Amino acid sequence: MSVSDLKERHAVATETVNNLRDRLRQRRLQLLDTDVARYSAAQGRTPVSFGATDLVCCRTLQGHTGKVYSLDWTPERNRIVSASQDGRLIVWNALTSQKTHAIKLPCAWVMTCAFSPNGQSVACGGLDSVCSIFSLSSTADKDGTVPVSRMLSGHKGYVSCCQYVPNEDAHLITSSGDQTCILWDVTTGLKTSVFGGEFQSGHTADVLSVSISGSNPNSFISGSCDSTARLWDSRAASRAVRTFHGHEGDVNTVKFFPDGNRFGTGSDDGTCRLYDIRTGHQLQVYQPHGDGENVPVTSIAFSVSGRLLFAGYASNNTCYVWDTLLGEVVLDLGLQQDSHKNRISCLGLSADGSALCTGSWDSNLKIWAFGGHRRVI
Repeated sequence: MSVSDLKERHAVATETVNNLRDRLRQRRLQLLDTDVARYSAAQGRTPVSFGATDLVCCRTLQGHTGKVYSLDWTPERNRIVSASQDGRLIVWNALTSQKTHAIKLPCAWVMTCAFSPNGQSVACGGLDSVCSIFSLSSTADKDGTVPVSRMLSGHKGYVSCCQYVPNEDAHLITSSGDQTCILWDVTTGLKTSVFGGEFQSGHTADVLSVSISGSNPNSFISGSCDSTARLWDSRAASRAVRTFHGHEGDVNTVKFFPDGNRFGTGSDDGTCRLYDIRTGHQLQVYQPHGDGENVPVTSIAFSVSGRLLFAGYASNNTCYVWDTLLGEVVLDLGLQQDSHKNRISCLGLSADGSALCTGSWDSNLKIWAFGGHRRVI
């Protein structure tokens, strides 16, 4: 059989697969006769209500001199690491607002940072296409430079996101502008698995975000500029387990739901969406009301119960708190006292769910605590 015959048969097979995929998508849409919000409303559920003191800004962390791009909490909830355009990682004591470490980075164009599960190391990555690991027990010189304990080099594009595998200090996953995700062995600095790339089931554009399931550390979600999110099994890198469609713009951020059976996404199309990994169905769309242009979602996080979805937007200091059951905005942190002065670029919830931290282009981080009659939702 000639090469031209093989190419023709491949083209026919590809067209057949695409037609079947479209038919399957249409059939799924026919079966979706409701969504979470309509079902909850029919059951008589009412939105979460917030009083004046139920979620308040209790601390402002000042120290960066550039836009804050990323943050992460330690599992024990009392420390935060942040990455900024000023080329530094800062580790904060969330209880006292004091800086415990200020690490000068070899590359100032940092895009992501993460704490190791034991809280003894931090990882970061950016436009240098390398994920750098720093040990917090290392001694810094007079310029604040901490030696890099490990450099994970292998991506062919910028490192957009990094996250340690839960309860495993020796493994982390990175996503990149080279359309791949990589599982690394931090101890050796070697790749364990590559997800995407030459495999047709991988992303077809830059991968912007990853989220690892807390209930099943072998599963993780990736979001990409190809407008899709994909579910992967870290034990089988050859193909994505499932691909999730629906967005009409870059998927900037993904986050697993607390139970591990669902996940949320935030996109340039101005919407957040909730998906079920077992059925592949889209359960709910969270879209602000208004006739204006869609404002991209920059970052999302769920409350410990999953009832609330926190979403930062690329518009001034907007950060909506969504009721995930009813699909309604119940609070805008941008309208609260002591809110940020610029766009909220990243956010994250403490491990026990008692506090939310937001990072902004105004170079500050703010810690929001549940008070009044609401401790944790």
